[in-house]
Amino acid sequence: MTKVSQFNMPRLYHFTLDPYGRRLRLALAEYGIDVQAVDEKPWAPSAQLLQLSPTGLSPVYVEDSGTAVVSPEAISEYLEETVGERHPLIPGNALARAEVRRLVNWFDVKFYTEVTEPILTEKVISRFVTNRGSSGSPNMARVRAARQMLGSHLDYISALSEERSFLAGNDLSNADLAAAAHISAIDYLGDVPWAEHPVAQMWYMRIKSRPSFKVLLGDTIPGVPASSHYSNLDF
Repeated sequence: MTKVSQFNMPRLYHFTLDPYGRRLRLALAEYGIDVQAVDEKPWAPSAQLLQLSPTGLSPVYVEDSGTAVVSPEAISEYLEETVGERHPLIPGNALARAEVRRLVNWFDVKFYTEVTEPILTEKVISRFVTNRGSSGSPNMARVRAARQMLGSHLDYISALSEERSFLAGNDLSNADLAAAAHISAIDYLGDVPWAEHPVAQMWYMRIKSRPSFKVLLGDTIPGVPASSHYSNLDF
């Protein structure tokens, strides 16, 4: 952990469409913690972010005391241990908690690699990074491949949500927030074929309708408008 100057409230350094930061924003809202969101550009990290995280990677969570916690999993576990007693997001017995962590890993590793990263890189980050050797033009072959992989992930979400009240069991958990964080980033861009996956859509509508989701629905990226249905709770 790093220590910096004290703040009036906790801060979260993040990039608006980064799914890891989005999951933590949802978690903080579910825990009832007010936080000041500090937007970072992954292609040009600020001096403040580099001071907190030498890799230049976000998200970074900074308590109002100035204590910083780096990396999404470390922040997630820290929040659960320090403020999650009343409304745990890694609930249940040891086996149930293992299932939550398994699904978080599924979305943060497999979904991110196959879907989120290629779509965000090609449709958003390429607009701002001009040294990619392609004048910032997206590689649409990567986008098409990611869209194809997205279908199988939506089928998996459908299967889980038909068997359980929430993705990992009977209670809302970080598994739901991780899935919603990744999907919401893609949905911002209008790349989710909801009509083909009505069961997954119903699950997403339930999560999207939670008060905590309001922190995401007002997101904007300059030059990258949100899809027409992004902020609609019933779509």
